Amino acid sequence: MQIMADKRDYYEVLGVSKTASDDELKKAYRVLAKKYHPDMNPGDAEAERKFKEASEAYSVLSDPDKRRQYDQFGHAAFEGGAGGAGGFDFSGMDMGDIFGDIFGDIFGGGSRRQSRNGPSQGANIRTSVRITFQESVSGCEKEMELNLKDECETCHGTGAKPGTSPETCKKCGGKGQVVFTQQSLFGVVRNVQTCPDCHGTGKTVKEKCPKCYGNGYISKKKKITVTIPAGIDDGQSVRIRGKGEPGINGGPRGDLLVEVLVSRHPIFERQDYDVFSTVQMSYATAALGGDIRIATVDGDVLYTVKPGTQTDTKVRLRGKGIPTIRNKQVRGDHYVNLVVQVPTSLNEEQKELLRQFDQAMNGGKSTQAEDNKEEQEKGNSFFDKLNKKKKKK
Repeated sequence: MQIMADKRDYYEVLGVSKTASDDELKKAYRVLAKKYHPDMNPGDAEAERKFKEASEAYSVLSDPDKRRQYDQFGHAAFEGGAGGAGGFDFSGMDMGDIFGDIFGDIFGGGSRRQSRNGPSQGANIRTSVRITFQESVSGCEKEMELNLKDECETCHGTGAKPGTSPETCKKCGGKGQVVFTQQSLFGVVRNVQTCPDCHGTGKTVKEKCPKCYGNGYISKKKKITVTIPAGIDDGQSVRIRGKGEPGINGGPRGDLLVEVLVSRHPIFERQDYDVFSTVQMSYATAALGGDIRIATVDGDVLYTVKPGTQTDTKVRLRGKGIPTIRNKQVRGDHYVNLVVQVPTSLNEEQKELLRQFDQAMNGGKSTQAEDNKEEQEKGNSFFDKLNKKKKKK
């Protein structure tokens, strides 16, 4: 009796009142079953426990006789019961009606099963095309050559030899589906799968067309023009409707999905619709100010540098970024990192001028550059004297 006392009230488990109708019970259980079903929560022991608890509650409350006994005696009415999980028999439950909208027709009942041999859209075809960074900014057209399937002119897509017709599939009886049954926790489970013989069409070809070998279609190389919109980013795809695989049983063709691969640019980097780059400027320009030329996706522009501009100064060029796909008039910005270019090879005259400039900036005092020069000259004088002594010896 202690075990029975630990069980939660069935109405509480389903979250309904004791006066709940059959439809309310079914609706409540459907929500819980979808939420906690083991197939939806693989490896979750707590979800499995709650699913079994809800199933047990529904198995009792959905049966008028069991519900009447439960209302009168509680859990004690089923103490020592046999079958099913936790002493309950689920074989009488209409599991197909409960789980039809969750898993299709996995469980019995069959009232929701639909034939798959009707018209259906063909599969999509995926391919890719590479474009330059500049082409992704301005948009472009690319011509591609692909193998696409066309209806066989001999059999007109039936796959059957002229003078013959496809026959009803013997394995599935023309339904396009086969049903496998097995015993499980919930009683007999019916698993519906696509017929392996007719592949869901409900028809098989006994005498195949000699031109298409029973496929109904012939592959041909075709040239397709792909219009790539301005602003497209690396990894995005362009959809061309009706250029995919042929439909099944008269259904429409699938689509062609073209993934766009954008090559890297030597100067520009992209982030969303913004462009980033680094531009060098001379030491004199940074100190005195002046115009520099900045490369953008629209061409070079002149930018006036303020006097005293430091290295790593950030500049924002509004509206000079990538156009958006939805509206190419709306564009991102271009962010420029200004870097002062330090000369690496100077002649003696240039070095002397820099020393004079450095000294002038320090109020005529000796600078580090001059100190280094004097030390170098002293070192050279010492080695010159040493070499002269060696020659005398």
